[in-house]
Amino acid sequence: MKVFLDLWWYFKQEKKKYLVGIVTLLAVSILSLIPPYVVGVIVDHIEQGTLTQDIILQWMLILLGIGIVVYILRYIWRIMIFGASIRLARLLRNQLYEHFTKMSSRFYQKRRTGDLMAHSTNDIKAIEQTAGAGVLTLVDSITMGGFVVITMAVTISWELTLISLLPMPIMAIATSYYGSMLHKRFGFAQASFSELNDKVQESMTGMRVTKAFGQEEAEIKAFRKKSDEVVNKNIAVAKVDALFDPTISLIVGISYFLAIFFGARYVIADELTIGQLTSFTIYLGLLIWPMLAFGYLFNIVERGRASYDRVSSLLQVKQEITEEDAKYTHIPTGTIQYNLQSFSYDEHQTTLQDINITVKQGETLGIVGKTGSGKTTLLKLLLRQFDVVNGTILLENQPIEQYSFDALRKGMGYVPQDHFLFSATIADNIAFGKPEATMSEIIAVSKLAAIHDDIIRFPEGYETVVGERGVTLSGGQKQRISIARALLVNPNILMLDDSLSAVDAKTEEQILMSLRQNRQNKTTFITAHRLSAIKHADVIVVLDEGQIIERGTHEDLMNQRGWYRKMYDQQQLESIVEMGGDNRAT
Repeated sequence: MKVFLDLWWYFKQEKKKYLVGIVTLLAVSILSLIPPYVVGVIVDHIEQGTLTQDIILQWMLILLGIGIVVYILRYIWRIMIFGASIRLARLLRNQLYEHFTKMSSRFYQKRRTGDLMAHSTNDIKAIEQTAGAGVLTLVDSITMGGFVVITMAVTISWELTLISLLPMPIMAIATSYYGSMLHKRFGFAQASFSELNDKVQESMTGMRVTKAFGQEEAEIKAFRKKSDEVVNKNIAVAKVDALFDPTISLIVGISYFLAIFFGARYVIADELTIGQLTSFTIYLGLLIWPMLAFGYLFNIVERGRASYDRVSSLLQVKQEITEEDAKYTHIPTGTIQYNLQSFSYDEHQTTLQDINITVKQGETLGIVGKTGSGKTTLLKLLLRQFDVVNGTILLENQPIEQYSFDALRKGMGYVPQDHFLFSATIADNIAFGKPEATMSEIIAVSKLAAIHDDIIRFPEGYETVVGERGVTLSGGQKQRISIARALLVNPNILMLDDSLSAVDAKTEEQILMSLRQNRQNKTTFITAHRLSAIKHADVIVVLDEGQIIERGTHEDLMNQRGWYRKMYDQQQLESIVEMGGDNRAT
């Protein structure tokens, strides 16, 4: 029952709804005690030969009135209790989603998407059941059971009541044991479902790769294996769940036997009337639901506790990147300075070391180097996706931590290597950072990103739905739409993270020229493998294993005859060879 204590904060928040629901449940329980009494009275009248039409009519009207009142009260408690539980699900789901938006990239590196989705669906549903059906069964089993037992003991025979309830401790012990088993197995079942959810999400996202390598059968086998694991673990839960009803039915059956056996003796001894024994057995029948509800309660509570523990563990993960030290809310401009002694994603390997870079407002910084040299990490630190521990990043000579998240986000535009597009229209994707943008603004930035001509060739133009993650577009088209999306917010600091790799040299030059003409006095960061994308930059730094090995303008680096000169000459040679091949093909 610990989960009810864990949810006490919500019960207090919705106390009026729960109190109304509980009071109506109590009223229903009390009114449910009257029909068995009426049956006993009528049976005694029949035995004594005193039953008349007026007596039957009187009791029938009473039963009809009780039925109507109970119908109304049952409607009320369902609205109150189940309505409150649905609002709890909405609240927890919103809390989880808001929590996810505050988490850093490190959080998502450690957790799988499918698992997070399972927490937001299956686990929330189990908690909702606990706050709804769980509260119902708890109150109903205690109140109904308690009222029935008290009525049997007070109005009929406390001795017969005591005898009939002798098997009940056995049921309490059995259901407690089953509950412990259920909690453990349901936790395994939910974890298995998370793995299946993650497998489905991963398979759907990578379906094109699966088909390209002809691995459909292997993926189907892997999915079936995960699916079988989910089935087996849920069957293990069902096996424990299936023990509740037979155990309770057996206990209730024994109670019936004791009631009839000893009750008949009391009737023969004239200590009870036949009508009283009839009422007693009907009351005992009313105990079947509280007993079954008690077992059902253990089922719901243990599922809810396992799920609430899973959700709570997520919500308790602390936000790594905070704005506790934020003092500035204006959009930053001016000089950007990197002064990093070191940075690492984990304790085993240093990603950046001895990084000192100064970028003045309006300058373009080109960042090049081999794969894994730390280019993207530099941009992620400026975006505060990770915090610097050994060193500082200064904006306007102030630590980046002193700017609010809102100020940083509004002042920066980022085009990542992985060009994520939403399953929406092209216009909606471009306007993602500025939903109120007019169509003329969207078209203007599309022309800057050299994607406008491609868009208008689509049958529906800017209203073309691109499909999930932009599957209907080529890599170059996705890149340019992402660039247009970043340009629309007109950021003071634009970061292009290898964002021109999928376009041809002519388109690349067109985009870079547009940026130079339209982003005067604004700062731009460009990381690239193709050096033609950054040769116009005011400053170029070359990274190798997280350290700066060369820096300067394009002319400076060409004169140094280091890695940059070697790579530039190699790429120029490759370009000439490719052009020659094209000419021969022509």
